[in-house]
Amino acid sequence: MRPALLVIDLQNAFFEDPALAVQRSRIVGACNELIGAARDAGAPALIVRTEHERDRSTWTLSMLDDGQGFAFRGTEQAELLPELDAEGLPQLVKRRDSAFIGTDLLARLRVWGADSVLLAGVSAHLCLAQTAADAYAHNVRAFFAAEAMGAESPERAEAMLAVVLEEYRQERLAQHEALGFIRAGALPAMRDAHDEA
Repeated sequence: MRPALLVIDLQNAFFEDPALAVQRSRIVGACNELIGAARDAGAPALIVRTEHERDRSTWTLSMLDDGQGFAFRGTEQAELLPELDAEGLPQLVKRRDSAFIGTDLLARLRVWGADSVLLAGVSAHLCLAQTAADAYAHNVRAFFAAEAMGAESPERAEAMLAVVLEEYRQERLAQHEALGFIRAGALPAMRDAHDEA
């Protein structure tokens, strides 16, 4: 396989949530390790950010219902976490949970020759899970980097991931497995055997 690393929503806005704030160091550290591995291996890595306009034209239904937007273009909220090692990496702006909706992500994957994505960032049960579901719809295999992702609600994340992992035949990888996947495009032998069965 040729995976592309997608690092999703590591922005100030999301880590204002106390539940994510306590996970910040772990998530960013693991993401930086994956980014370093991608650079070393010449594998594609993409920083995916959420950005909205103040005029409500990009707001989601829940934002419209609540009458409150966030991560407005040009604000500190929309900026990447300063400790994220994003220098020189391409970026993609999204306005929905899925990184595929209203973006050129699929075209970029095709140009890179990537047939799979390794998902990292936040939130596991929303943006990562929805991106994984849309990857499946596009016949792109999706994997979750377990130590490089987080959620405001671990219970909801586990429930959502249980569905996509089972129904869409996706996998959650430990950090050493995710690093190996980025470096060599290979999964552990036991996973390969399972896929062939």
